[in-house]
Amino acid sequence: MTGKLNLLGEPLLPCSHQPLTGYFRDGYCRTDAQDRGRHVVCAQVTEAFLAYSKTQGNDLITPQLGFPGLKPGDYWCLCALRWLEAFEAGVAPPIVFAATDQALLSYVELKVLQSFALDKTI
Repeated sequence: MTGKLNLLGEPLLPCSHQPLTGYFRDGYCRTDAQDRGRHVVCAQVTEAFLAYSKTQGNDLITPQLGFPGLKPGDYWCLCALRWLEAFEAGVAPPIVFAATDQALLSYVELKVLQSFALDKTI
């Protein structure tokens, strides 16, 4: 992935190919101007997050038209504001810094994110 940097200041790594995630469905949590959700957070979804997301109108559990549905432990590119909303509700899932686009820092401070890192932090 060229041009995009992760939260570690290094080239962005893929988040998941099984299930295939990302706004562009290429495995990377990257975005462009067309992506109103800003799908930049590589998260390992939890049962609590999935249940919360469903109550907010975004059912990530139920399989639908080419979408396999997620289960706890899966990695998925989340919208920046949905992750922040889940954080404020106390159900934010952990994230992979190496696969999360630095664009997330426009929404959430690094010091907030550090306790959610599944990999090394800055």
